[in-house]
Amino acid sequence: MASNAAANSGNGNKKKPIAIYHEHPDWFRPLFTELDKRGTNYERLDARTHAYDAGGANGKYSLVFNRMSPSAYLRGNADTIFYTLSYLKHLEDSGTRVVNGHRAFTYETSKALQLSLLESLHLPFPRAKVIHRAAQAPEAARDLRFPVVVKPNIGGSGAGVTKFENVEAIERAVANNEIDLGIDNIGLVQEFIPAQGKFITRVEVVGGKYLYAIRVHLTGESYNLCPADICQTTDGKELLRNACAIDAVKTGLKVEGFAAPPDVIADVELIMKTAGIEVGGVEYIVDERDGQRYYYDVNALSNFVADATRVVGLDPHAALVDFLEKEAR
Repeated sequence: MASNAAANSGNGNKKKPIAIYHEHPDWFRPLFTELDKRGTNYERLDARTHAYDAGGANGKYSLVFNRMSPSAYLRGNADTIFYTLSYLKHLEDSGTRVVNGHRAFTYETSKALQLSLLESLHLPFPRAKVIHRAAQAPEAARDLRFPVVVKPNIGGSGAGVTKFENVEAIERAVANNEIDLGIDNIGLVQEFIPAQGKFITRVEVVGGKYLYAIRVHLTGESYNLCPADICQTTDGKELLRNACAIDAVKTGLKVEGFAAPPDVIADVELIMKTAGIEVGGVEYIVDERDGQRYYYDVNALSNFVADATRVVGLDPHAALVDFLEKEAR
């Protein structure tokens, strides 16, 4: 199998390596650091240059951990998203153990499928219409409660999400060619939920089980809710840049640890089990108008909250590597 793999050669482990398949050059430094610290035998597979032999024999890796991001298109790597779907299916069909495999990544790359999943589980989500042409947006929004947002089906960190106060505003955006439905030209027209307490909640799982939850306090009209981008805590203290899960720009968002209630934990674990996501996060919001909880985002890629030990009282990367090593055995 051809790959851009760099083997960890700092130990004498003769067992088959764990493969970390990824696209972003910086996000996974804490994971690699934890693996290096333990002397775990692993290889990095860079999706940007990766290729595979469709007829090749299986068995090179004890496990492949898929860390591909749907926001790759924002970095000029849209091709890797669709390539990854084929690669993951090839691995699974040939008998390789994959964490966050083809089914998980299929849900990761379709907000429309995420809502269908929530509907099948009878879990609440903001009402939405799925469209495949920008010109459909005004009609799709007419019987929704305003304001609404239009968002790409394949997105990441809030990219491409636009808020509209009325149908006329959407019509103007369509006329001016200002609505971008993204790389598959599918989009959601969805009711905007004003957040009770001005925060959203993200619940993380490892091995399909609840790990921790955080509340992300919102500012302005930003939709960039990636918790690894957060560089402040609720007490206003700035986190060290090198403590962040990724070396991201400051967003002004604040975060705090939160003990998720049992019914939320049960919902999230059910969502993840059904989607085949073993490591990831689910986000929800509570409507300030009536107190209704709405799940709205299912993620198979988690970079974990910055400075997690201080924010949530544990090291998620240690828990993640514990899980990977156990599964690899």
